[in-house]
Amino acid sequence: MTTGLFITFEGIDGAGKSTQLDYAASYLRNQKKDIVQTREPGGTPFSEKLRDMILKAKQPLESDTEVLLMFAARNEHIARVIRPALYCGSIVICDRFTDATFAYQGGGSGVSSSRIETLETWVQGNLQPDLTFFFDLPILAAQRRLGKRKKDRFESETMNFHERVRQGYLTRATQYPGRIKIIDSSRNKSQIREMVQIELDRLCN
Repeated sequence: MTTGLFITFEGIDGAGKSTQLDYAASYLRNQKKDIVQTREPGGTPFSEKLRDMILKAKQPLESDTEVLLMFAARNEHIARVIRPALYCGSIVICDRFTDATFAYQGGGSGVSSSRIETLETWVQGNLQPDLTFFFDLPILAAQRRLGKRKKDRFESETMNFHERVRQGYLTRATQYPGRIKIIDSSRNKSQIREMVQIELDRLCN
C-alpha cells in the first residue's frame, strides 16, 4: 500500500509545464517535503536510453512500436523509481505519465484507447496519479513559445498533430475531472503559480 503522493505534469510542447513542475518541486521542498522529481519517458538509465530511441529516431516509428516502447520505459520507471519512492512516503513529481500516451500516441497518432488501456492495466495495476496538472494553451501560442529552439521528433510534428494531442488531453480531463486540473497557460506566471500552489496545498497539507 502506497503512503506517498504521486503528482504529474502534462501539456502540449510549449505550454510551460516543465517550468511549473520545477516551481512545484521547489515550493514543496521549501516545506521540508521529501520530493522525488522525475520524467517520462525516462527516469532510469534504461528508460532514458529508450527515451533517446523514441525522441531521436531518424525514421518514423510504427505507432504500436512507439506505444510499446513507452510502456517498456514506464514499467522500469514504476518498478525502480515511482513505487519505491511512494512506499517510502515521498512525493513523486513526474514530467508526463500515461495521460501523455493517451494524448500523443492515442490522440496524435491514432492508437486506440482500448489498446493503451490494456497496457496501462498490465504495467500500472492500480497505480494512478493523485493529482495531474494539464497546462493548456492554443497550438499557435505554444509554437511561438518554442520558437527556433532545436526540436525533438514530437515537437517537429504538424500543427494538426499537436491539435489532436491537445484534444486528447482535454478528453482525458473531461473523463477524470477530480484528478486532472486544467491550468490556462495563457495567464501570467504569477497567476499560474498561484493556481498550482492552491492545488498542492489542498493535496499535500
